[in-house]
Amino acid sequence: MLLAVPNVSEGRDEAAIDAIASAFADHDGVRLLDVHRDADHNRSVVSLAGAPGALAPALLAGTREALRRIDLRDHAGVHPKVGAVDVAPIVHRTPGERGAACAEALLLGNLLADELALPCFLYGALAQGRTRAEIRRGGPDELARRLTSGELEPDFGPAVLHPHGGATLVGARPPLVAFNLVLAPPATLATAREIAVAIREGGGEGLPGLRAIGLALERQGRVQVSMNVEDPVRTPLHEVVAAVRRHAPVAGAELVGLAPQAAFDGFPPDLPIPGFDPARHLIERVLDGPA
Repeated sequence: MLLAVPNVSEGRDEAAIDAIASAFADHDGVRLLDVHRDADHNRSVVSLAGAPGALAPALLAGTREALRRIDLRDHAGVHPKVGAVDVAPIVHRTPGERGAACAEALLLGNLLADELALPCFLYGALAQGRTRAEIRRGGPDELARRLTSGELEPDFGPAVLHPHGGATLVGARPPLVAFNLVLAPPATLATAREIAVAIREGGGEGLPGLRAIGLALERQGRVQVSMNVEDPVRTPLHEVVAAVRRHAPVAGAELVGLAPQAAFDGFPPDLPIPGFDPARHLIERVLDGPA
């Protein structure tokens, strides 16, 4: 059993999100686990489980529906992106599943390119460690320029962005935790960005495997440190919370999608996560418990 976590550049149109999520899941051997919607990011994260060989066709179907409903040229949202389906990782829970996940990701890139004329870029272990941020740098316009100049070539598909769907980043990886912390007033966007720079891997207080950016949530009137914890066993969430709290008070936490249970070991009891349900959001309980 593998997981897939496509990130879709639509977080406001409920009908579109429902149709796209249904298209991802409308395939034999694929199970829809969760859909996380965020209006400020204008992004939805869909969590799926499926057998090898089933996920790539399911992701193709969902991406086809996303292209029907999303025009990236009109997109407004604070999360960095270059595609209607911006990123589509295949997730392996054990080292023994890694080969199957890599094969599924490569099949997915080939399908998206051949069937939908989407340029696809590999990242992470399939691309010698190239990061999502390296490809997204400057957004769709800058990516289009780099393709035109020959500075960058897709791993699959045409060397030109899809007219309204952009490009898709494809990878194979272990589970990570997408985790956000909203800062209490009077924190500013500059504060959130300074904290992100300080605590991300490579920063002055860098936590291993932590990717972090500061974002302004205009609809909430707050600022957020938005993070991916790529090794949640080595860097559990309580350490991430403590690192942010050394700089500013935290008003709230948010889990995006599913997470491994070990990530929550020692999590501070005074910081609630609205909407978090262990039975629905911890990978082990969802996959190993009753269907």
